[in-house]
Amino acid sequence: MERVEKYVDMGMEMAMVYLPKVLLAIIVLIIGLKVISMVVKGMVKVLNKRETDPSLIPFLSGLLGMTLKAMLVISVVQMVGVETTSFVAIIGAAGLAIGMALSGTLQNFAGGVIILILKPYKVGDVLEAQGYIGSVSEIQIFNTVLKTWDNKTVIIPNGGLSTGSMINYSTEPTRVVEWIVGIGYGDDIDKARQVIEDTIFSDSRILNTKEEGYFINVCELADSSVNFKVRAKVNSEDYWGVFFENTEKIKKALDANGISIPFPQRDVHMHTVK
Repeated sequence: MERVEKYVDMGMEMAMVYLPKVLLAIIVLIIGLKVISMVVKGMVKVLNKRETDPSLIPFLSGLLGMTLKAMLVISVVQMVGVETTSFVAIIGAAGLAIGMALSGTLQNFAGGVIILILKPYKVGDVLEAQGYIGSVSEIQIFNTVLKTWDNKTVIIPNGGLSTGSMINYSTEPTRVVEWIVGIGYGDDIDKARQVIEDTIFSDSRILNTKEEGYFINVCELADSSVNFKVRAKVNSEDYWGVFFENTEKIKKALDANGISIPFPQRDVHMHTVK
């Protein structure tokens, strides 16, 4: 009988000590879960307003929810009186080991998240990055897929794209086309300039006018030629068509006007040794 009373007293004492902590922990857990749900929903609304990639939103919201819930559970367990130092240390060590083993993969993943949020480029843009030039056909969470001009598929890890330099040729609505045109030293510079000017501005895709923004000037007295630098503004989608077509038209126009386009030549003098 005395043992029973002793156990009852111990139970009552433990209940008096732990019951308030358990009740408080339950209340904190319920309130915490509601707050976490509100935070996650708010994050989803923000991501939707920023027009974040739809495939990224569930992952980010799920990751945030899991992280906050883990922190909440650890806090609640500590409130009850359970020592969690060793548990947290084990989780930290395991996380460090996994992070070191997957460092490259995690870097690419983080790069993909940054690219999908900040959107330095989008599908259809023409990029020059990591030694490749091509059109973006797909943006994945770990890689970006480019299609080159000769129809090759290039897969570039997002880690390098998010931290390295790149050129996005599709950002601006217009681009400047540039040609280098050489004429002979014996040719008339003013006549050559006029021929080039008339040829360029006969193309309706050129946005400049003769009164504003165009550039046709001698830029170099080279070894075999006097070089003109020619610049004209076009819509981005017209860039390559204007470049290739007018390269041919300039050559034909100079030929028709008797202006030569020289090529490197070398005089060889033969000496007879007796």
